[in-house]
Amino acid sequence: MADEYDITYCDFNPTVFYVSKVKMVEEGVYHDHDFTEMAYILSGKGKYLIDAKEYDVESGDLVFFNPGVKHTHIVNPKDPTLEFIAGFTDFHFKNMEPNSIELKDGGCVIHTTAELKQQMSMHCYAMLAEKESNHVGQYFMFKSHIMQMLLLVVREIIDVERPTQKSCNFESYNKSYAVKRIIKYLNENYENKISLEQIAHNMYLSPVYISKIFKEETGESPINYLIKIRLEKARGILLEENSGSIKSIAN
Repeated sequence: MADEYDITYCDFNPTVFYVSKVKMVEEGVYHDHDFTEMAYILSGKGKYLIDAKEYDVESGDLVFFNPGVKHTHIVNPKDPTLEFIAGFTDFHFKNMEPNSIELKDGGCVIHTTAELKQQMSMHCYAMLAEKESNHVGQYFMFKSHIMQMLLLVVREIIDVERPTQKSCNFESYNKSYAVKRIIKYLNENYENKISLEQIAHNMYLSPVYISKIFKEETGESPINYLIKIRLEKARGILLEENSGSIKSIAN
């Protein structure tokens, strides 16, 4: 099971505290949390003061405030930011502190690509619509969106070494498997009357295709292979029963 957790140390099951939409028109209070907070800038431009350092933010930017990190927003009266805010905890990505998102540059702001921006906006607006709908199961919908957002972010900021896998030719694999099934069928039913059409019917394949793949894999047709099985079985019986006649063995 541990091998399945390629980017976390354990199962990924965060607890979500809140999701909201806020227009930043008033100065904030310099504060911190014992959980992680995420702000996604839906529109506008502004600044954040994070651990005594100012960061410019604009539409499409994603800001993370890890536990214990002091922060506040700085209002831009001309073009105030509209932000999606979420608070959550109980997660642990590999090579990061528990309940933290650590960026490569050591900062707190991700300037998203066009593709990531589109995905993030979709998840944020979906949660806001969910919040207004007041449908049952709302918490789990929030949770599923937050999980997807975090996974998309982590894919952007970490490099995961994955073991190289040998390429598999599925067509070749399927042919080989089909021929093995045909051979098994012939060995188990050689005493009965068998036709190519009957084999094809049992395999849900066409007679032409069966003849083709069987010859490619074995070098001969299914019927010739069947004849060889019968001859080999007859030879074995002859060796065991010297008194038996050829006719009785054939029957």
